[in-house]
Amino acid sequence: MVSDTKTIKVKVTADGVRIDKYLASVTGLGLSRSKVERLITTGSVTVNGQPTATKYQVQSGDNITITIPTPAPTELMAEDIDIEIVYEDDHLAVVNKPAGMVTHPAAGNRTGTLVNALLHRFGTLAESSGMNRPGIVHRLDKSTSGLLVVAKTETAFAGLQKAIQERRVARTYWAIICGHMKETEGTIDLPIGRSRSDRKKMSVTKTNSREAQTHYRVVERFRSYDLLEITLGSGRTHQIRVHFSHLGHPVLGDAEYGGRDSWHRGLSTPDRLLSKKILTDLTRQALHAIRLEFDHPVTGKRITFEAALPEALVAAVERIRRQR
Repeated sequence: MVSDTKTIKVKVTADGVRIDKYLASVTGLGLSRSKVERLITTGSVTVNGQPTATKYQVQSGDNITITIPTPAPTELMAEDIDIEIVYEDDHLAVVNKPAGMVTHPAAGNRTGTLVNALLHRFGTLAESSGMNRPGIVHRLDKSTSGLLVVAKTETAFAGLQKAIQERRVARTYWAIICGHMKETEGTIDLPIGRSRSDRKKMSVTKTNSREAQTHYRVVERFRSYDLLEITLGSGRTHQIRVHFSHLGHPVLGDAEYGGRDSWHRGLSTPDRLLSKKILTDLTRQALHAIRLEFDHPVTGKRITFEAALPEALVAAVERIRRQR
């Protein structure tokens, strides 16, 4: 990769300034603090010939060498798509993703994703998460709405990724499931792996699987459905959808895992007709990330965010209530 190397000698007037702030202020470099952080993290910045850290305070006479790689070409496009930003600061943002929007570009979905919208809104995002997933710390399925946190800087990405791995990020969902859970609250502890019959789907399996825990509480029982509050003990692909489908209670509206057609065939004729009307209006799955809580990766402050149920799910709940 082609790169540009520059050497800077620190003047007396900069004594005691953090190196990331100092380099971001140097005329001609054209670097943001977040970009400087990425360069330091990857070892592209040295002080007097030695690797450094973002918290290092420069001293008069320091020789700073910075190697700036030429950006690799990217196919990602910034697109002017309206998105709801619940919170943002210099390090991260919390977004309320709508149902129907893919989180990041992949085969078949190169445009119109949350990442395309975020690039237009913020310009740059943390790159450590991958070429097609800048800033993405965790994701939501296309047909799931709700809260997710996005990293603007490498420091934020590293801190948030570690917090998720250590299960210090609390993610709460509300879901409408088909049928009724036997208990009003409990934990589903079943391993999840790639489905052997359909490689695009996941399943409960002991083959090439990973442990997965889903905690649930019944918020309200209806005639044919339960409204659940769900928290995750792990973060596997399609975890909530797979766990409840495996137990015979797929998420309402989830076409991939049985919540749109197959389950409803077993209902009585009146209930089946009403469910058909509900599904005609509900073009998504009834799963919403309603609450997100984590320690800020820079300040350490515990912060909590909530996103009310979207109108489509409120309407579904109201119609289901009338089924009693």
